[in-house]
Amino acid sequence: MPQIRRRGLRKGYTTGTCAAAATKAAVTALMTGKAPSQVTLRIPAGIQVTLPILRVELAPNKATCSVVKDAGDDPDVTHGAEICATVSWSPLSPGVVIRGGPGVGTVTKPGVSLPVGDPAITRVPRKMITEAATEVLGPYAREGGITVEIWVPKGEEIAQRTTNARLGILGGISILGTTGLVIPYSTAAWRASVELAIDVAAANGLNHIVLSTGTQSDEFVRRALPHLPDMAFIEAGIFFGPGLKRAVKRGIRRVTLAGMIGKLSKVAQGKMVTHVAGNQVDTDFLAGIALGLGAPANLVEAIRKAPTARYAQELLCSYGLKGYFDRLCEKVCEAARTYVGGSLAVACLCFDQDGAILGRWELG
Repeated sequence: MPQIRRRGLRKGYTTGTCAAAATKAAVTALMTGKAPSQVTLRIPAGIQVTLPILRVELAPNKATCSVVKDAGDDPDVTHGAEICATVSWSPLSPGVVIRGGPGVGTVTKPGVSLPVGDPAITRVPRKMITEAATEVLGPYAREGGITVEIWVPKGEEIAQRTTNARLGILGGISILGTTGLVIPYSTAAWRASVELAIDVAAANGLNHIVLSTGTQSDEFVRRALPHLPDMAFIEAGIFFGPGLKRAVKRGIRRVTLAGMIGKLSKVAQGKMVTHVAGNQVDTDFLAGIALGLGAPANLVEAIRKAPTARYAQELLCSYGLKGYFDRLCEKVCEAARTYVGGSLAVACLCFDQDGAILGRWELG
């Protein structure tokens, strides 16, 4: 397998690419009685890739092959998963029929661009699977067609470490991919997952969602807002801004932002994509809030010189400056409302590292 590198990180292959490769190998085995040890296919990124085949099983009018997903240097929970394709000959049904088997999730709610009841195999992987099968089927196509069942051993177990259940995809993982490649730490993929989660929430009638900065904040805000359904909680990470705009676009009326002092201080300054690179916490800003609330000069200066936002938080909590974190949350709400032109009601919750609510505010 070629190692495609960019900036020192090795790219991998999507579950869609793996499913297409397994399909191509299985159709080859079905047609010829022999399966290749590897297959080459052209992926939507515009390149050819070669993937090794793990499993080969032959039976009358049926063949199964599999590919082990290699996600490269991306921390993908499906890395190492076995993606299987079982191909059956259908003499009375021309063309390629794609089905989901064990370990592939089923769509149970609208909003993921697939009909309810369909297997969670998205549009591009379906096209890749069909093209891979058709390429091999070639001269046999007039004699009938094939049914391709994609399945994933331990797929249901793997899915528990994904957000599939929140999106209404139950029983297994999704077969995904738009380019065929997994790009390590892809912010584009991260942003797309946030927008998809908002689309699903909107499609299911939710008018209040929660955007959190990460796993801890998500856990804390779930405890603080237990009346909201699971689907309402979305780990937006650094993408508060795109999340807010997507909420407006999808007709959601209220968004709660949840996080800790560091990232919330960036949002309060209008920085709606809070990546750490080139976007450090501004302790002058934090000190300015304290000054505005009448904090003594020595505390203001200590906050200004604080090496981290968390240390500034410790100083503020030790001193007990009343209303500080509420004011920070108010500024977050003001910045968020301004960012979307006043189109949303916005609330903010600021937590400490143990999940205690330090501050809160609502606007609109």
